[in-house]
Amino acid sequence: MRPPSDRFLKLHQQCFVIANAWDAGSARILAGLGFPALATSSGAAAGVLGRRDGQITRDEALAHCRLVVSAVDLPVSADLENCFAEAPREAAETIRLAAELGLAGGSIEDATRDKIYGFDLSVERVAAAAEISRKAGFVLTARAENFVRNQPDLDDTITRLQAYEKAGADVLMAPGLPDLASVRKVCSALKKPFNFMAGIKGKSFSVAELEAAGVKRISLATSLYRAAMTGLVDAALEVKERGTFNYLDRSLTSAEVAGYMKNA
Repeated sequence: MRPPSDRFLKLHQQCFVIANAWDAGSARILAGLGFPALATSSGAAAGVLGRRDGQITRDEALAHCRLVVSAVDLPVSADLENCFAEAPREAAETIRLAAELGLAGGSIEDATRDKIYGFDLSVERVAAAAEISRKAGFVLTARAENFVRNQPDLDDTITRLQAYEKAGADVLMAPGLPDLASVRKVCSALKKPFNFMAGIKGKSFSVAELEAAGVKRISLATSLYRAAMTGLVDAALEVKERGTFNYLDRSLTSAEVAGYMKNA
């Protein structure tokens, strides 16, 4: 069988959707539904532990990735936040540990919750991660975080993505782009595949629109997890506030859930 990283990179030859799972069960259901690859989500991984995004450790994140990888026979890409380190070598160590789990790829962000790293340090971090990725056969996604860190500068975003591309990243990503014109501009400025993150209200576009704009990969971030939690809250409130169980009429049966997992 083709190694997961080779299978994963080959998918980027055309536009595809990578579905973000939050545990082994959701991973198996998404695999059973026919998605060609899966990703983890830092926000969903934190939510499973009852925490906010950005509040889990590297060990906890890698343990979460291990569960998803072991659940499916699909390429899995990890949301590794800022690789849990600022220094380039320490960030690259996270990539090495992630590759050892059997992940096909993963991401490195150029920001923390509090700040965006300076340009030179950001490029150094990507270069160090890319060096390890090449040796490990790991598909590295480099993320420019401007638009989700209150610095919506498209020109700087493109400059950073181009630099990360030259530094060795295999896929580029800029969450939070505001419109399709921005997506087109970013894609046209890059030679390597661009990942669009769907999941933000008013800033999520159809697969057809994104493909036409030049996008090669569409990730779903926390959106599927949030959709599941929406169902949980709606059903629980119906019981608590109205004393009815109408949510059962629109719910999958246990056998149907198990059926999707069996197909994985």
